[in-house]
Amino acid sequence: MFYAKILLFGEYGIIEDSMGLSIPFDNFNGRFRFVDPLEADDNQIRSNKSIAKYVNHLKQMHFSGQLPCKFDFARLEANLEKGLYFDSSIPQGFGVGSSGALVAAIYSNYAENPITADDIMIEDRLQQLKEVLGLMESFFHGKSSGLDPMICYLNLPIIIKGKGNLDTAELPAENIMGKGAIFLLDSGSPGKTKGMVEIFLERLKEEGFRNMVKTELKKHNDNAVTHFLKGEVKPLFKHVKAISQLFFNNFQPMIPQNFESLWKKGLETNAYYLKLCGSGGGGFVLGFTEDFEQAQKLLEGHNVQVIYRM
Repeated sequence: MFYAKILLFGEYGIIEDSMGLSIPFDNFNGRFRFVDPLEADDNQIRSNKSIAKYVNHLKQMHFSGQLPCKFDFARLEANLEKGLYFDSSIPQGFGVGSSGALVAAIYSNYAENPITADDIMIEDRLQQLKEVLGLMESFFHGKSSGLDPMICYLNLPIIIKGKGNLDTAELPAENIMGKGAIFLLDSGSPGKTKGMVEIFLERLKEEGFRNMVKTELKKHNDNAVTHFLKGEVKPLFKHVKAISQLFFNNFQPMIPQNFESLWKKGLETNAYYLKLCGSGGGGFVLGFTEDFEQAQKLLEGHNVQVIYRM
């Protein structure tokens, strides 16, 4: 079984060498199953055909020398003929790793001599894994860092230290009885990662926007990662508010339109702060609050899902 992922910190910033922190999220998951010919539904058949198309892409990459990893394509294609499909509860286009989980499942089940969780302590192996999985996931987004499928594959929190430097991370113990929380809000519609990333890369050509990402966003993002991992709640929220304000002021296309007033209300009341979860434009939005009961009252009528208590 392969779980979803959540990038707690680093969205867009990691493209310009900010720190990042990504964690597995077991509320959603996916696994390979075989279609029962007598009970197959449209989603299962569609999944089987989509995987077959993806496997053809991987074969082309492999035979052209673009993919530095061998796969047992014969067994994979034989299983597709038998009705292999990906049974997933991970919503597509919501920023929680739907394509990453599929990539992780294929790599885990069909790669020859895959890098395992035991191997990642060896120098450069974590980076090698990220590069291979990034090449595999590029089929879905045009370009991929490989981070999402790596989280789904290893089922471990990963800290991105900037400039491609990765390591596993240990999260502070969750305080189940704590007043504070990190939560997900459902915008109600999927986003389109490729389109949002293209907008961001185009904006980076503007000197003012680029400087904001490299200085202000990086500073607050890196501090948020550091304070979160140390369990320092008060200083964490100071930087989370700054990140939320920076996104509100500078990333309007990425903020789902139906969430703009909700985003602003959080900043004005300090009851909660919102930030992107994934590339934005739809999907989920991440929320942070020091008082979940208070935040719930202001978010009444919205689908709120707690992922971490503090």
